[in-house]
Amino acid sequence: MTIFTILATALLAQAPVAAPAPATVRVTLTTSAGPIVLELEKERAPLTVANFLRYVDGKRLDGSSFYRTVRTVNATEYGLVQFGNQNDPKRTFPPVAHEPTSRTGLSHKSGTLSLARAAPGTGAGDFFIVIGDTPSLDADPAAAGDNAGFAAFGRVAEGMDVVKAIHAAATDPVKGQGVMKGQFLAAPVRILTARRVKP
Repeated sequence: MTIFTILATALLAQAPVAAPAPATVRVTLTTSAGPIVLELEKERAPLTVANFLRYVDGKRLDGSSFYRTVRTVNATEYGLVQFGNQNDPKRTFPPVAHEPTSRTGLSHKSGTLSLARAAPGTGAGDFFIVIGDTPSLDADPAAAGDNAGFAAFGRVAEGMDVVKAIHAAATDPVKGQGVMKGQFLAAPVRILTARRVKP
């Protein structure tokens, strides 16, 4: 063995080994506006991913819709689109425990998939996708009041153009109540099927 071989072997032994990427699973939402492929963080956000997958595997998102779009004033490239069962008791499972971003290490960057909720621990069968980086939706333990944020648990892997088209679609000015008035789509975008993508 030459000195060069010994040195090369020693250097390789010192090289850092990259940690494997956290495990994910993919789901395709086939919508009336086109397909959206979601990549779910089943390792980093196991509770929230398991909740979403029970809707997928139980076919409880089939026939639901994207029904709401929220746009930041004077900034159409920011906001969110919401989809799911709209708390339909025939389609909705019991709520899941809240999984904050301070625990999962995820953040609400553009394309992030998250669980809609009222108080922490009330999220069930409605979800949203963020358009534009929105760190204000992350947990902030130093903030006053409800500082738990929303439970991010995946991202759009393909079909962000479809998401943006839904975000830009026309809304009904009289639908909704309170701060949500005017945020509901005039023509909701139907989810035809939601299925796991086979590895």
